[in-house]
Amino acid sequence: MLNLTGKNAIVTGIANNRSIAWGIAQQLHQAGANLGVTYLPDDKGRLEKKVKELVEPLQPSIFLPCNVQDDAQIEATFKTISQQWGRIDILIHCLAYAGKEELSGDFSSISRQGFCQALEISTYSLTKLAGAAKSMMTNGGSIVTLTYLGGVKVIPNYNLMGIAKAGLEMSVRYLAAEMGPQNIRVNAISAGPIRTLASSAVGGILDMIHHVEEIAPLRRTVTQVEVGNAAAFLCSDLASGITGQVLYVDAGYEIMGM
Repeated sequence: MLNLTGKNAIVTGIANNRSIAWGIAQQLHQAGANLGVTYLPDDKGRLEKKVKELVEPLQPSIFLPCNVQDDAQIEATFKTISQQWGRIDILIHCLAYAGKEELSGDFSSISRQGFCQALEISTYSLTKLAGAAKSMMTNGGSIVTLTYLGGVKVIPNYNLMGIAKAGLEMSVRYLAAEMGPQNIRVNAISAGPIRTLASSAVGGILDMIHHVEEIAPLRRTVTQVEVGNAAAFLCSDLASGITGQVLYVDAGYEIMGM
């Protein structure tokens, strides 16, 4: 039985009840982890209200804003976490963004601004948050991020996010190498296509899901809960020897050649 009792876990990227981050948060809570949740603040506070209501049953002991494009806010968020908890054991990174115009059309037409923004939010944010959490992972820890097959293979309408995910996967390896001596493990989960707020920006997402259902060995796609189970495993002592890896949770689709 997975047991994360006594572990302090920060979960980023929950937007609504279809978010993969929400599936992960539920499974960490079920395994006994003490949850902290960060959200993207907006001027009218709509996302804060929505996320707060959603996570209320999980009774997070920390609920804080964290815009990963704002270094000062990241610093303030982790300072508050340090004051309240003192220690972090688990960091879940579920953050990605690219403008719709960067997910279609000719790849060579991607704008400089769009490229920089997508990699800042989707890729660099893992390194920034991991660096902020590192000093608080005094008993070792586990960092888990989300990637996708589009980071290693060409996927229609994925375009710039493929570059961002490729960079994210390499960041996992470099962070694992850096933090391993402190017994901090860093891994990624490559989930199959799931209908989420983020994936809705990818053209033809339903066609992608139906294709996976036809081709994958399990003849279906995966659920947020299944990804959450994999994340809980990677955060537990059962995965104590695993770091720097990309774990495919995609009903086996990745192994198929045709």
